[in-house]
Amino acid sequence: MLNLSLSNQQLTNIANQYGTPVYVYHAEKIAEQYKNLTTAFAGQDVKIFYACKALTNINILKHLKQLGSNVDCSSINEVKLALHAGFPPDRVVYTSNGIAFSEIEEAQSLGVHINIDSLSNLEKFGKKYGHTYPVGIRLRPNIMAGGNLKISTGHDKSKFGIPIDQINDLLRIIEETDLFIEGLHIHTGSEIKDVEVFIQGIEVLFELIPLFKELAFIDLGGGFKVPYRKGDHQTDITHLAQKVGEAFANHPNPNGRPLQVWFEPGKYLVSGSGYLITQVNVMKQTNATHFVSVNSGFNHLIRPMFYDSYHQITNLSNPEGEEKHYSVVGNICETDTFAWDRKLHEVREGDYLVFANAGAYGFEMSSNFNSRFKPAEVLVKDETFHLIRRRDKFEDLLNNQIEVL
Repeated sequence: MLNLSLSNQQLTNIANQYGTPVYVYHAEKIAEQYKNLTTAFAGQDVKIFYACKALTNINILKHLKQLGSNVDCSSINEVKLALHAGFPPDRVVYTSNGIAFSEIEEAQSLGVHINIDSLSNLEKFGKKYGHTYPVGIRLRPNIMAGGNLKISTGHDKSKFGIPIDQINDLLRIIEETDLFIEGLHIHTGSEIKDVEVFIQGIEVLFELIPLFKELAFIDLGGGFKVPYRKGDHQTDITHLAQKVGEAFANHPNPNGRPLQVWFEPGKYLVSGSGYLITQVNVMKQTNATHFVSVNSGFNHLIRPMFYDSYHQITNLSNPEGEEKHYSVVGNICETDTFAWDRKLHEVREGDYLVFANAGAYGFEMSSNFNSRFKPAEVLVKDETFHLIRRRDKFEDLLNNQIEVL
């Protein structure tokens, strides 16, 4: 079993008070993860940008701002949420991904850092802004890394970034438009436990750094591995910090300016802080398995179906019961298996089951499929429960619909 930062009793109390399904986040766990990063990189010129696509609830953003984090955004609306949460523009980086140039123009008008991932948009940016506004470039290093192909973003078939083999075209655009390049960005994937993957990416960048005379930072993205089950390895952040420090010490910027290093962790900061509490609707015994049907589905937690990801499941209502094997499934009209042949303490109808490591890409990827409501969200801070999003109501399903018949 993983160590849960909130107790069974706390989670049960939340389920009783707010109903289920409900997402729960532990503020102190987020603070602990952030401190792990800042402690590991103490003494180095490193900035942490929370990859907010993992979880954008405004209260989570404000909490991370109070901790001292910066924020990494993947859309213009994430940028606006970050600014609404109180982040100043210089603590926000927006990394575009195949978007209309108008979105980049809007980001520029808001004054945030911008990383551009295509030659097309880079040329448009250069023609409009020239040397008047600094910009970063997202490069594709052609490195295969990550937990599986769906979360690998740096390989030679990935849509992300400008391929490094197009460096001559990139340099031509910079020269012709007098672009001000302030940073180089790479992100090879998620669930990276091998520190050498990051070092391999740095080595690619070291060959390119001399070509850019005004660089201020190198952005190494995120993708740190977190443990999902007992015995799982995670990214050794202390070892990573040591290797990054050594790499930059051995490769000083030939242009003379020390380079700041940026990281963009998302899952690492919020995954372990989050829980999805559900309630058992129906027990169904078949020749193949014993089904546990809960009042949720991939409309609330899509990761097991989308990524084949594992989430620890705990029976909050019967933690000392006899262990038996079950298949935990959802209640939507679609195959939505959370776990097959999983050993759990005896499950009964009405029991509360909690899914761990649900803080990242849980609520954020949820939907109203089957016209079911999105769950409530609760933040636990200083032992106090705070409702930070109410559960959907029927009226929410009709929002933005226009009845013409």
